[in-house]
Amino acid sequence: MAGSINRVIIVGNLTRDPELRATPTGMSVCGLRIAVNDRVKDPNTGEWGDKANYFNVTIFGQQGERYAEWLSKGRQVAIDGKLRWREWQTQDGQKREAVEIIADNVQMIGPREGGGNQGGGWDNAPRPQRQGAGTTFNETGLGGPPASDFADDDDIPF
Repeated sequence: MAGSINRVIIVGNLTRDPELRATPTGMSVCGLRIAVNDRVKDPNTGEWGDKANYFNVTIFGQQGERYAEWLSKGRQVAIDGKLRWREWQTQDGQKREAVEIIADNVQMIGPREGGGNQGGGWDNAPRPQRQGAGTTFNETGLGGPPASDFADDDDIPF
């Protein structure tokens, strides 16, 4: 029997500023909302256009803290992670369900706000420190591989 694969990679823009909170045990949790466009053909006009898809992304631990500080609404990011389905009950007893992306790796793309020739590119951003091997991001098993450094231009194979 073949094993399961749960992997997702998206590139999109933040629709709001990151939301940083903590679990009851003190684990940092950063929530992002990402818009990713699909090219679709309008059946009535035959014209091609963009249709936005929205995804909730969660980043745990120190990596989440860093991105909560560095990211803001409108920034373009690449997210590598896995899908996680969850369900809960609201205070009024209604059942809710959601699929979210648990980020293993986040890459900031494009210039910062106010970029240009005044050093606004990500090359001037502080780089996160690599976490130790085997680090998990929370006690409930919602983790992933250690955070990675940002790729330098010399690391790109083309």
